Amino acid sequence: MTRLIFSAIFCLAINCCLGQTQAEMNKAAAADYQKADKELNSVYQQILKEYKADTAFIKNLKNSQRIWLQFRDAELKTKYPDRNPTFYGTAHPVCRSLYLAELTKERTEKLKVWVTGIEQENICAGSVKTKK
Repeated sequence: MTRLIFSAIFCLAINCCLGQTQAEMNKAAAADYQKADKELNSVYQQILKEYKADTAFIKNLKNSQRIWLQFRDAELKTKYPDRNPTFYGTAHPVCRSLYLAELTKERTEKLKVWVTGIEQENICAGSVKTKK
């Protein structure tokens, strides 16, 4: 049953790739992950620039990002533990890239709050700037 559900989700996730070879699907999924990673790095760099005067925040942000990278890698290993290379099948590279893209997009959304800011009335703003 689990494999059936996984197969259905996989088919939905790559419906844009129908008619492509496995290599093309691998390439498309990898490109999606690279695009997500590029956006994450852009948001991260923007935060570093906008908050450069807040050295305590920057120190903690860098630490948080380093830990998040370790978390991302651990999540990937949890979802796809090291096994025999044929265990996950030919779709494995696509699945790995899709999962990495998902995790990366989630992190980007979390970080964007420091770029967009929050409402001034929020008493729990912490280090996040308020909207103008």
